[in-house]
Amino acid sequence: MKRKDLILTGILLLMIGVTIGTLIALYSINKELAPLSEVRVTEINRSTDPFISDEALENSDARFLFRKIAEEVTPTVVYIEAIVPIEGTIPNDENHRFEEEDLEDDESIWDRLMPQRARTVGSGVLITSDGYILTNHHVVEGAVENGLNVVLSDKREYPAQMVGFDTSTDLAVIKIKGTGLPKVTVGDSETIDVGEWVLAIGNPFRLRSTVTAGIVSALSRDVQIINDRMRIESFIQTDAAINKGNSGGALVNTSGQLIGINTAIASQTGTYQGYGFAVPSNLAIKVAQDIIEYGQVQRALLGVSIAAVDYNRAVEKGMETVRGVEILSVSRDGAASESGLISGDVVLRVNGVEVNEANQLQQQVAVLSPGENVRLTILRDGEVFDREVPLKLQEPEEIPEIAANEENLIPNEIPEGNNGGVEYKEFELGFRLIGIANPEDPSEQDIFVHHVYKYSEAWNRGMREDYQITEIDGIKVENLGRLEELLTQNLTSNRSVTLRYKDDEGASGYIRLEKDQ
Repeated sequence: MKRKDLILTGILLLMIGVTIGTLIALYSINKELAPLSEVRVTEINRSTDPFISDEALENSDARFLFRKIAEEVTPTVVYIEAIVPIEGTIPNDENHRFEEEDLEDDESIWDRLMPQRARTVGSGVLITSDGYILTNHHVVEGAVENGLNVVLSDKREYPAQMVGFDTSTDLAVIKIKGTGLPKVTVGDSETIDVGEWVLAIGNPFRLRSTVTAGIVSALSRDVQIINDRMRIESFIQTDAAINKGNSGGALVNTSGQLIGINTAIASQTGTYQGYGFAVPSNLAIKVAQDIIEYGQVQRALLGVSIAAVDYNRAVEKGMETVRGVEILSVSRDGAASESGLISGDVVLRVNGVEVNEANQLQQQVAVLSPGENVRLTILRDGEVFDREVPLKLQEPEEIPEIAANEENLIPNEIPEGNNGGVEYKEFELGFRLIGIANPEDPSEQDIFVHHVYKYSEAWNRGMREDYQITEIDGIKVENLGRLEELLTQNLTSNRSVTLRYKDDEGASGYIRLEKDQ
C-alpha cells in the first residue's frame, strides 16, 4: 500500500474513532438521549361492542358468564402498596395517656431525622400494555419517593412512579416499566342502565384479586366525598361488595369492559353495607389520557354556576315537567357568556344527553377537552333552541404576588379561643399563614395556615388550611417573624424545610417542602 493511502486510511480511522467516542460520551452525559431515541406508542383499548349479545345473556348461566369475565379482567387489576409518613405516631388513648408537652419532651432525635412511616394498600387497573395504571388519588396520595410498589395478579412485582393526579375526581396515574402487560378494555359508561349486572375486582383487606358481583343500583350519584373545591361527582352506585382496598379497582360490565373505577363506600362502620361508588369510565379515561399526555388534566370550562331545577322553580318558569339544570350566573368573558347564554337559561341536554342534576351536566362537560364545541339544548322563556359553545381551558389557580399589608389577606374568620392582634404573611411555596397574638404574651403567636394555593408545592405536599404550625426543622417557632427567618434560612442553605403541624383534631404530622433548583 502506498504511503499516501496509509496516511489517508489512518486519518479516516482516527475520525471514525473520535466520532464514536463523542457519541458515547454524549449518550453517557445526557441521560435524556436514551429515552428520546426510542419511539413508543401508548394505546388504550376502547370498545362499545359487547362480546356477548343481550339475547345470549338472557339464555346464559350467570355462573359461567362471571367466571369468563373474571378470567379476562383479573390479570389487568393490580395490587398497590404505598409508603406514607405517619401523622401523630403515638396514640393518645386509654392505653397511652400523654400530655402534648410530654410527647414533645420524649421525642427522640431519630423521630425528627427519620419520621415513622406506614404502608397503605389499594388497587389499580392496567390501561396500557406498557405499564400505565389508573387508580384513585387517595390510594397513592402522600407516598414518599420510591414508595410505590405494584404486584400483578401473577405475583410479578414492580416499583412504580407517579405520573400525575387530579384531586377534583380523586384519580391518579402511576407507571411501571414493562411491555406486553395485560390491559383492560374500556367500555362506554354512558350505555349502562340501572339493574345491569356488574363485577367489582380489587384487593379488599389485602386479599388479592377478589371478585364480587352485584347490579348497578343508581347513576349520577353526588355523595360529597371528594374534598376539593372543583370536585366532580357523578358516581355509578352498585351493590357489588366494595371494601377498603378495593379503591382504584375495576368495575366491569357483562362484556368484561371497564365501566368504572371503584372509589368509595357509604358506610357507618367503615366496611361494606350495600353501597359502593365508582367513577364512570368515560370520565376516568379522559382524566388518565390528559395526565399521560400533558401531566395534568386539561379541564374544559363552561363558565357558569348551576343548580338543578326543582318543582317550585319549574312552576315559576311555567314548565310542564320538572327537568333540566338552570344557569344561575354566567362568568364574564366565559365560554357561555361569549356564546350568548344568560342567567335563567335552563340546560335540558348536553350533546343530546338529558341532564336533570348539576353533577350530570358537570360530568358531560368534564369528558370534553378545551377547544371542543359542546351542543347545549336550552329552554328560555318557553322557547327551546340549540346553542354551540366552544369550551375554554380551566386555568390553574395562580399564586398572586401580594404585599403583606393588602386588605384581601385579612382572614375572614379568626379561630375561636384567640384574641388580640393578627398578622399574616405570604410564602413563595404557595401558602399564607396567620399569626394570632397570645393575650398573655403579645410577642408570641399561634400560627395557622390561612390559605393554600392549589397545585403549589405546599398543596402538592399535603398542606391544608387550619393546620397549626409548631416547628421548623425541629425548632419551635414563637411567632411569624421567627418562622419566616428559619424558613428563609433553611431554604437558602438546604433548599428544603420540614414543618411540624397539628391538625384540627390535635394530631401531629410533618410536611417537607422543597425549593426548585
